[in-house]
Amino acid sequence: MTDIESASGYVSIYPVDPMPAAIAALRAGDRPVWLFAYGSLMWNPDFAFAEARPAFLRGYHRSFCLYSRDYRGTPERPGLVLGLDRGGSCRGIAYRLPTDRVAESLDRIWAREMTGQVYRMRQVAVSTPEGVVTAHACVVRRESPDYAGRLSLDEVARLLATAVGGRGSGRDYLANSVRHLEALGINDGLLHRIEARIAALSEHAPSGSPAALPIASPSPR
Repeated sequence: MTDIESASGYVSIYPVDPMPAAIAALRAGDRPVWLFAYGSLMWNPDFAFAEARPAFLRGYHRSFCLYSRDYRGTPERPGLVLGLDRGGSCRGIAYRLPTDRVAESLDRIWAREMTGQVYRMRQVAVSTPEGVVTAHACVVRRESPDYAGRLSLDEVARLLATAVGGRGSGRDYLANSVRHLEALGINDGLLHRIEARIAALSEHAPSGSPAALPIASPSPR
């Protein structure tokens, strides 16, 4: 696979990573396949699923830990996007893929998420109201050149406040993420603190500077 096109019409410049044999084997298996979603896959899954449950994952957390040099930034002024990084915990949604459409659903997820070698799909145990299930999650590759590491709150706010890429601004991405998480009943304190910090930066920035621009309406992702 090469370039992919999103529902919004934006075309990725990055090739899709090859699917490892262990993941490809899930396409033809007879066991339930679960996917843990922590970001836009929660509110815009864009794949068939048979069941969705609130889920809690220990050992990983939602973080603005990936540089975006295309979608939400440029090579000269990179932005940030969310990733699932080691440490802490994370609330999200566990999706069970339909038995008769596992291959189709998994292929759509792979084409959407696996570009640029920034994630690896690995097996995780997540807690749901009906019990613990074994799921697969897209976690960040810390060896990727796009891995930003654990930036300070001020640095994250500065990057999100100023970066704009092919799919919109970092501010849009943050606002959209926060509002959708709230709608799902997930209160992510870190994201709220980043929003407050951007608002403070805008308040004190000189008129006309990037940090002083108003936050636009949330984009689809």
